[in-house]
Amino acid sequence: MYIRSPLKLILLISLLALPGCGQDQPEKTAVQQVPETMPPSAITVPGCRSCHPFSLKGRHGELNCTVCHDGDDQTADASIAHLGLTARPAHPDNMAQKCGNCHSQTSTALMTSHFTISNEVNLVRRHFGATENLAGLQDIPTSETPSSPLELVDDLLRRRCLRCHLYYEGDEYSAVRRGTGCAACHLAYEDGKLLSHQFLAAPADQQCLSCHYANRVGSDYYGRFDHDFKQEYRTPYSPDGSYPPRPYGVEQHQLAPDIHQQAGMICRDCHPKMHTNRTMTSISCAACHLPEAGQPPPADHLSFRAGELILTSRGDGRQIRVPAAIHPVHTQEEGQAACAVCHARWTFNDLNTHLLRIDNTDYDEWDDLIVQDSSEAEIILSNGIYGDEELEPVMQDKISGQWRQGLWLKGFKTRRWDAPIIGADDQGRLQVMRPVLDLYISWLDAEGETGFDSLKGRGEGLRPYTPHTIGKAGAFYKQRLIVAQEDNKP
Repeated sequence: MYIRSPLKLILLISLLALPGCGQDQPEKTAVQQVPETMPPSAITVPGCRSCHPFSLKGRHGELNCTVCHDGDDQTADASIAHLGLTARPAHPDNMAQKCGNCHSQTSTALMTSHFTISNEVNLVRRHFGATENLAGLQDIPTSETPSSPLELVDDLLRRRCLRCHLYYEGDEYSAVRRGTGCAACHLAYEDGKLLSHQFLAAPADQQCLSCHYANRVGSDYYGRFDHDFKQEYRTPYSPDGSYPPRPYGVEQHQLAPDIHQQAGMICRDCHPKMHTNRTMTSISCAACHLPEAGQPPPADHLSFRAGELILTSRGDGRQIRVPAAIHPVHTQEEGQAACAVCHARWTFNDLNTHLLRIDNTDYDEWDDLIVQDSSEAEIILSNGIYGDEELEPVMQDKISGQWRQGLWLKGFKTRRWDAPIIGADDQGRLQVMRPVLDLYISWLDAEGETGFDSLKGRGEGLRPYTPHTIGKAGAFYKQRLIVAQEDNKP
């Protein structure tokens, strides 16, 4: 089925994007499915739950719906009841006032790099010429018609890249649809729909993966690697020519998961403080595997028993023995190389990532690349190529929610998983590197004229990162170290 007008496209995405009063998602749990809204003709009793029979537990169950959602619960007339309604109280624009009244950690959560994404924003902007850092994604400038490379990059960030943050409810794919603000982590979704209004005190990995997917740290923890967008690379094929479901926007190869995931650890076992730390911190490898004598465990779900460090998983509570790193190479190379240099089994190596903004409707040449891991792009390309009516090349600003001219499309020279690239960081320490800034950015205006062509940032695109593909070092770790040290001599 194809959408036949831009207005219908906007209405479809807008309607599906309304959490709060009936939407906000994470993982499969045993909670009750969200009930359908009662038909207005059947309502005679005042109160929100006459129409919306949600069941809440704990302290939330003691609150009137209007405490969070405003409106009027003293009437059975929906038009009156919804006056002044706050449909998404957990949205970043509302969370400090609504959630913060009871949950003091909201104020610190708003300042964390996990919320502001300041590190990622400033990394990309400086690569393309910015001279000053921004406090966060909210401060990225907007422009209707980019007049400089940095203005084009800012548009790219706001409308294509920053789909995984708390202002946006995610693409139209079943595993990535979620709530906004606090609800992104603390309400459960399933198959793209709000599963329940019950709040999750402790989010599971499914909530994390609604943002940390698409060849990013998070996907690799589960051994997932996105297929290329090109049709013939998107296997397996079925006899009728169809493809398997795409819950994350594009099919995925299944590779070896991280050894910690295989042991039963969840994301929060290593990343326990998402609300309180201004910078993203985690429990280091050395804190668990090379503990200092006489020092307490690095977190409250770790404890020493009979001389061994035991982790109690924050997921299912299983007890996991943490092996000590007793091999002498760990002390010999301490401070010289990151643990992943020897222990990463594979990494993401997407080379020459091309990002093109088109302001015209010349969609036909994208026939082979309709799947873009962006539902907006996929809907517009599908309709433009196979539908009865072309849709305008528009895309939503993922921070403000506004729609603007220009459709961002993506492709790669090569998309491969591979052995880690090893390089030296600014301190001379060996790290696994990723071509995360190997970007080429272009723009074709409404007349098809080239505004900017294959803009490339300053310096190399390689940046150090920590792949979540950890396993035993294997037989060739020494060779990997020797080659890396030789290649990275000052």
